[in-house]
Amino acid sequence: MKYLPSDTRYNIMKYNRCGKSGLMLPAISLGLWHNFGGIDALENARAMIYKAFDMGITHFDLANNYGPPPGSAEHTFGRILHGDLRSYRDELIISTKAGWDMWPGPYGNWGSRKYLIASLDQSLHRMGLDYVDIFYHHRPDPETPLEETLAALDYIVRSGKALYVGISQYNHEQTRNAARMLRKMGTPCLIHQPKYSMFERWIEKHLLDVLESEGIGSIVFSPLAQGMLTNKYLDGIPNGSRASKLGTYLPKEAITENKIGKVRQLQALAEHRGQSLAQMAIAWAGRHKQVTSVLIGASKPEQIEEIVNGIAKSDFTNDELEAIDDIAK
Repeated sequence: MKYLPSDTRYNIMKYNRCGKSGLMLPAISLGLWHNFGGIDALENARAMIYKAFDMGITHFDLANNYGPPPGSAEHTFGRILHGDLRSYRDELIISTKAGWDMWPGPYGNWGSRKYLIASLDQSLHRMGLDYVDIFYHHRPDPETPLEETLAALDYIVRSGKALYVGISQYNHEQTRNAARMLRKMGTPCLIHQPKYSMFERWIEKHLLDVLESEGIGSIVFSPLAQGMLTNKYLDGIPNGSRASKLGTYLPKEAITENKIGKVRQLQALAEHRGQSLAQMAIAWAGRHKQVTSVLIGASKPEQIEEIVNGIAKSDFTNDELEAIDDIAK
């Protein structure tokens, strides 16, 4: 049957202005880092994207190397987009990135003009798009001059291949420099994508202040600490979980008794608030005014619904925030 999105989708989601731009992003965005690759079931990927849009998630976040294999998440998304979602393209924010290893040789990594423009051309081809809404440089390049990387981003916007540009994993000094250089070029830096969770707090020290002063929005990724901030690992490492697989960003060695003890305490606090731990962790990650959106991953549609339903309980008392700090730090 032809997919028809929910008529109430825009009544469910909260939308936030991205920095000082005119763009509004949903408080929750869906990332296609995992579970949308060529090795994954297309029907499950389709069901998750449809569920996300039904819940008011309009922003879908990709990168050139998402899969596996690299590039296959973009291909999957393109197939789904050009099925039943084609007529809703103007209601969607689609982002992709380049900066990590993508193809062999000296032109398939980091931040050269050659790599960034070629990578975006490939991404557009895989997704069947004329443009993306946001294109990111995925990580700082210690060798390529920052001016070259940012000039490539400026060109990408002026060429019509992206409407906005952003950066990811830049520290506060790199972010300030990038923002000021892009502004001089006439292409403002829209957004920063940093890693942030109760267990990873680096953005609190300086980056949030820089985002505020430079008028940049942010979308934080890994708010559930690769699944640790859920009830998934309370009774060991289940088969098929991220920590049970080789080559993931959550090695089984990270699931320590000390960490699980913290997770149990956080879960008790979440239950006292009337939430799941995942809902509380997402709400906590999005509590700063500089955080435009929280980027979630999912392996099934029900997880997306659970997270979005937790938006209603996004306020924290000072006592709750202090308790979270005491437990998690």
